[in-house]
Order: sequence, then structure tokens, then C-alpha cells
Amino acid sequence: MDARLKRLNFRAHHMGSNENDILFGGFADKYLATLSAEQVDRFETLLAETDTDLFNWVTAKEPVPEHLDHDVMAMLKTFVQTEASPI
Repeated sequence: MDARLKRLNFRAHHMGSNENDILFGGFADKYLATLSAEQVDRFETLLAETDTDLFNWVTAKEPVPEHLDHDVMAMLKTFVQTEASPI
């Protein structure tokens, strides 16, 4: 895994809230190495958003803003709904 992916994996596991650490860290562990370069860019952009917003979007408590509603967000939402450990 290259340095950028390692950094993103670390960031996904250390987001600030335990819930997001579990959700985004689990997603990164499973999918980060298989994402395309463009998908990695989109994942990195998502990680720059606030913890509360991210949690609300991936758990469908709030609608995802149009500019962030892309394939990686869809993957994250599916992961949260079907694969992530219950929080």
C-alpha cells in the first residue's frame, strides 16, 4: 500500500467519533486498496467533511449533498447498511 493509501486508512480509523472510526475504518480496510485513483480522490474529499455530516449521510439520517452523492458514497452507504458491525 502506498503512502497516500496508508495515510487515508489511518485517517479513516481516526476521524474523531468512535462511530465513524468503525464505519469508515472498516470500509477503508475492506475497499481502499481496490478503489480507482478517481475513487480514492472522492474518498479523500469525503474524509474532509465533518464527522457529524458524514455519519448522518452514510446512515441515511440526512440527504447527501448532490456534489458528494457519487459512487464512493453509494459504496459507503451499502457497506454501512450491510457489512458494518452494528454500532
